[in-house]
Amino acid sequence: VQLQASGGGLVQTGGSLRLSCIASGGTFNNLGLGWFRQVPGKEREAVAAINRFGGNIVYSDSVKDRFTISRDNSKKMVYLQMNSLKSEDTAVYYCAATPLYGGLDHERYYHWGQGTLVTVSS
Repeated sequence: VQLQASGGGLVQTGGSLRLSCIASGGTFNNLGLGWFRQVPGKEREAVAAINRFGGNIVYSDSVKDRFTISRDNSKKMVYLQMNSLKSEDTAVYYCAATPLYGGLDHERYYHWGQGTLVTVSS
């Protein structure tokens, strides 16, 4: 499974961005998907995860009520809608995939995209 994330960029505090991640290879409907982020010098942090049909979704406390993860199995896409962005959301964001569901544990994911940089400025 290959993943390619896009949609990052520079946004002001309080603004919005939507990240996208397209998958190729594998059977997309069998994959659980997640978004993670990392600031250089810090550990990778979980953001959100969704199971293969979208019925099970979980968010980290730091993004709950601001971010929304969704997927379109017909397009082999997963999205992360980010609203009310804060400076502490600045990071490289990665999409990841694993069979069925991985939750917020990055060690359960086998496939990773290349990352897209989100910078939130005040």
